[in-house]
Amino acid sequence: MKTITIDTTISIYNSTTELNQTEQQLISAAQDASKTAYSPYSNFNVGAAVLLENGTIVTGSNQENAAYPSGLCAERVALFYANAQFPNEAVIGIAIAASNANGWVKTPISPCGACRQVLLETEHRYQQDFYTLLSGESYIYKINAAKDLLPLCFSDENLL
Repeated sequence: MKTITIDTTISIYNSTTELNQTEQQLISAAQDASKTAYSPYSNFNVGAAVLLENGTIVTGSNQENAAYPSGLCAERVALFYANAQFPNEAVIGIAIAASNANGWVKTPISPCGACRQVLLETEHRYQQDFYTLLSGESYIYKINAAKDLLPLCFSDENLL
């Protein structure tokens, strides 16, 4: 038997003021996007903002459906739109923010497994890592690559 240890580095910021101006804009755009969420069942509004290499910010919000699997998370809405409308522009970063009936969530939320896989595939598509900002009212996480969110991931290498 062999044991391996997987390390992930996450930077924690106590305030958006500790981030650079672009990262602050990205979080603000994610917060604004969460206001367009359609979440009548969970009342949990999520927004995502994607920064592209050309400086464009594309946003998305969660879209629920009474048939739950038919809904879509904010991260995938934003990334799929960015990939479809700007297919030659690599992703530089993504920010995710969420609120509920009590306001902004206190601690950062992380993407679901399906969204993590899409983040990873987007990195593969453009052959470069991009950062993820997970925003909460109390602090912000910054993760430098999707593989840090999804260790032991499924990738094209598994298809060989």
